[in-house]
Amino acid sequence: MGRFAIAGIVQVETIVKVDEIPVVYHPVVNKPNTIFTNLGGDAYNERVALKALGDEVEFFSMVGKHDIKSIFWDEEFMGEHDYVLPVLKATPTAVILYDNKRQQQIFEDIKDMRNVEFNLELFRERIQNVDCVILANANFCRPLAQAAKDAGKLLAINFRGFTEEKMQYNEDYFQMADIIYVSDDNIVGSADEFVRKLADTYDAKIIVLGQGAHGLTIFSREDDLLAHYKPVKTNEIVNTSGAGNSLFSCFLHCYVSTGDAVHAIKNALLFASYKIGYMGTSNGFLTEEELEHWYRLIWGPGK
Repeated sequence: MGRFAIAGIVQVETIVKVDEIPVVYHPVVNKPNTIFTNLGGDAYNERVALKALGDEVEFFSMVGKHDIKSIFWDEEFMGEHDYVLPVLKATPTAVILYDNKRQQQIFEDIKDMRNVEFNLELFRERIQNVDCVILANANFCRPLAQAAKDAGKLLAINFRGFTEEKMQYNEDYFQMADIIYVSDDNIVGSADEFVRKLADTYDAKIIVLGQGAHGLTIFSREDDLLAHYKPVKTNEIVNTSGAGNSLFSCFLHCYVSTGDAVHAIKNALLFASYKIGYMGTSNGFLTEEELEHWYRLIWGPGK
């Protein structure tokens, strides 16, 4: 069991299945079982995934001043290790459109989160005994990243909404991160070239590039490894939203406990593959026992 601190965005998400992207205009579309609303967001999804795997989680985020009671109806969520501060004008929201070709179009509104700071002293106090700090590249996480480095913590950063045009904005995050996760949605050039460029520029121990239906590419400095892994199949695909967050969470769960990047990435592929058989970004997570069972079925005994 690992001990993690997670900070990032919690949002109310509405996922809508459409015939195709781009969407063809119709005044009204009435189809049953095509709209799903729930809590989500990178940090929230990571929290739920790691807790499903049996880890201890210190969780930090911000929501609307008047939303804390109406939104968080799950009593298990607002536990003694959850620090979700009602300091925003409104809670971030998102609408995710997806079609049968696994294409997605995401509309996000993070409200005034870019302009609000998190309670830094609270964060410093609660990360003293964790094994790893997981952050989004949200603006309020910048001081938290520095606090994690000052405390000597393993720092993993999930670069949500990454584009190469935003490299300068994310420069300090890349410099501080020990473990990097990036999706390939907006990279330029081949996956290997992009990952190698990051590895040559920054000191991160591990870089994971999520490639959706094509699997992933991983770099491990300790293992002198740059490798591509194809996806595995454990479940019929329902919706791929949140797959990257689940993959990154499981990788960190396994890596923190074993220090073995290859073993961790194989588990992460399984974990994400199973998760996309469920609707919603924060649903469908395996327990550690279930993960071990699937690992033996797909990869065989041992590592």
